[in-house]
Amino acid sequence: MSNTLILLIILGLGVIGFFLGRTRAIAVADGDARNLHSLPSYYGANVGLNAIVPAALALFVWLIVQPFIINNSVSGMISDRSIERGGSLSLVMSDVRRVAEGLDTAVAEGAMTEEMASDIRVEFTNVRERLADVGVALGSDVTSDTLRAAQRYRAMAGTGNILKTLAILAISIAGLAISWRLVTPQFRARNVVENGILLVLIAAASIAILTTVGIVLSLIFNTYEFFRLYPITDFFFGLSWAPSFSGRGGSSELGIIPLLWGTLYISVIALLVAVPIGLFAAIYLSEYASKSVRAFAKPMLEVLAGIPTIVYGLFALLTVGPLLVSVFGDDGALGVDWMAGGTAVITAGLVMGIMLIPFVSSLSDDIINAVPQAMRDGSLGLGATHSETVRQVIIPAALPGIVGAVLLAASRAIGETMIVVLGAGAAARLSLNPFDAMTTVTAKIVSQLTGDSDFASPEALVAFALGISLFVVTLGLNIFALYIVRKYREQYE
Repeated sequence: MSNTLILLIILGLGVIGFFLGRTRAIAVADGDARNLHSLPSYYGANVGLNAIVPAALALFVWLIVQPFIINNSVSGMISDRSIERGGSLSLVMSDVRRVAEGLDTAVAEGAMTEEMASDIRVEFTNVRERLADVGVALGSDVTSDTLRAAQRYRAMAGTGNILKTLAILAISIAGLAISWRLVTPQFRARNVVENGILLVLIAAASIAILTTVGIVLSLIFNTYEFFRLYPITDFFFGLSWAPSFSGRGGSSELGIIPLLWGTLYISVIALLVAVPIGLFAAIYLSEYASKSVRAFAKPMLEVLAGIPTIVYGLFALLTVGPLLVSVFGDDGALGVDWMAGGTAVITAGLVMGIMLIPFVSSLSDDIINAVPQAMRDGSLGLGATHSETVRQVIIPAALPGIVGAVLLAASRAIGETMIVVLGAGAAARLSLNPFDAMTTVTAKIVSQLTGDSDFASPEALVAFALGISLFVVTLGLNIFALYIVRKYREQYE
């Protein structure tokens, strides 16, 4: 039985439990709800939650534990020769899972009997031919060991799925029955339900924290493996980025400084575009625009935030880059030879700045509107004009929050990938020329983990070192921005 169907059955039992619990509560109260400690709906909710939550938690744990048990059991059947031939145990196990899925497909389509799919004594050649009949082609690196392991994997997975279905449904029914028996006039159903909902809310809030912790730990462990293979001083202070995957032409040079320079350079250009336009738009919308204009202009401006970044990247590659070349290229309108190609720092910076405009304008608009109206009235009452009030009262009062908005936009710019990949090029260099092609940390993370790279090599593990470096930079900017915004709110609330 599929996991989706199991969940639907659990939810159905929860709905049935709700009505059963509510009906029993009314019955034990002799039809008068005033004899109950809680409302009848709380008794029904308690029965329904006990039918759903424990079973759902058991299903979640089962889905995590079962693959580990099966993989540990099946991996012992893989010989050292098969591991050497496949490259690594993880790659061989991926072949095992693929063949197991192929066996399921062959049995479902009638190309193979259940006995043939399960019997490890069946000849490997015969099984290969039957799988080929249903479009499952096995590569030359798939050995008979892999087939036997796949048969064992399939058998254990099938047994595990049957046990999972029986166990989860039994837990759900048991929870329903036990909580139904607990329905009495003295039972504090409201307290139990509210405490249960509180635990659910705490668990939901903890998911984000645990996810962040998991991401950080994965980066730290892989970064530690990288620094075991590559000197930490060469990484943080190296001025050259030249990975060598082939092993020819010398060892790799993996210095992060050229990548950080390209990241910061493009981000600065983006902020030079986004901050003035976004801030002026926010001042106009909050202080000068009429309600009808604001109701139309602000949603239209924020549409830019919903455009996928890949669309911005294509816009940079196909429109902005050629346009800049037509102006600053050798045969351009200005007759100067500043820009040789469309991929350059200025291209990515301009497009990224357009993308950041709604971030700056929306945050700044909310911050400006949060300035107390009494400050405006006081300034106008002293004889200041509207423009003087904006320049000398509102903007200084909102400045800490505006700085926080700019820093948050900077964090967004530093973490951008697709615009840089398509608009800035792939050259890691230290240059002040905005018309040169450069690259960023995020672009190199993508390139280092793309292709047939050995994840035990420094050239692949360096992506995690780049990731944690970028994480520290953006985390610092976000903390600083939130500190400024919080201080602003404490001052003007």
